[in-house]
Amino acid sequence: MNVTLTVNAQQYSLSIEPRVTLLDALREYLGLVGSKKGCDRGQCGACTVLIDGQRVYSCLSLAVMQADKQIVTIEGLATGDTLHPVQEAFIENDGFQCGYCTPGQICAAVALMEEVKRGCVSAVTPDLDSPPVLTELSEMEIKERLSGNLCRCSAYNGILAALQQVIGQKPPSAMATMMVRESQEK
Repeated sequence: MNVTLTVNAQQYSLSIEPRVTLLDALREYLGLVGSKKGCDRGQCGACTVLIDGQRVYSCLSLAVMQADKQIVTIEGLATGDTLHPVQEAFIENDGFQCGYCTPGQICAAVALMEEVKRGCVSAVTPDLDSPPVLTELSEMEIKERLSGNLCRCSAYNGILAALQQVIGQKPPSAMATMMVRESQEK
């Protein structure tokens, strides 16, 4: 089957079987290997890409269904040599360890910001009649909105701090705080 995909503002004409997932089309046909194949079941988020500005697990989406849509992968977020602000913040806040989930985490974070700007609420939004403001998102709200993306290395603190930095909040210090209690007994 012939399909034309628009990926990172470039058009690609592919001849693929209708059962080929978007993830496989990106990685195997287009050589865009930033999106990772983690679980291949839509459970980990490593394959998250943006389709028409919304986050999508590319392992669950058929490539032929994405004609006439704008697909953005991790490779398409930067502008030339200038990284997207979320990419910069991930580096500055150690939002990754092994890096396998990072492309999906970053795409999910970019989508999260756009969702909030559009007034989308989440399962933990306190007032459904008053959508959240990006700069006022609670830690719980951010975590809920990113809960579909897993990190086996547990870099969640750095991921949270990166997003807080980008949305204008003060992220917690990367330095561990040590609490020392002096013994009163002598």
